[in-house]
Amino acid sequence: MNKARLVKLCLEFDDAIETYPFKDTDYNNYAVTRHISNNKWFELIFYLEGKLFINLKCRPVDAGILRDTYQFITPAWHMNKSHWIKVDPLKCPKDLLKSIIKNSYELTTPKKKIKKS
Repeated sequence: MNKARLVKLCLEFDDAIETYPFKDTDYNNYAVTRHISNNKWFELIFYLEGKLFINLKCRPVDAGILRDTYQFITPAWHMNKSHWIKVDPLKCPKDLLKSIIKNSYELTTPKKKIKKS
């Protein structure tokens, strides 16, 4: 798994767009995938000490279970530790990674408004 493949996994959703919001900083190589419709992030791909990682949104209960179950899933880097996880994509099985990415996408999807009658 490399950065390009990881970004491609995140762009499989209709409302997803790849962005690089950290222009002219040390973080300009960080890919953020967000929803086009509400601009909310659902992933951050970055290198930490030369190693590739991805931060993903997660329900706090699920985040705790994932961190307790897998050594390659830890508290998120530079984000809320209860709502975000950091995943080592080189150690994470692809099916699990795809599932966690999908969950992150769904958690940040714009809520549908209910019509009042």
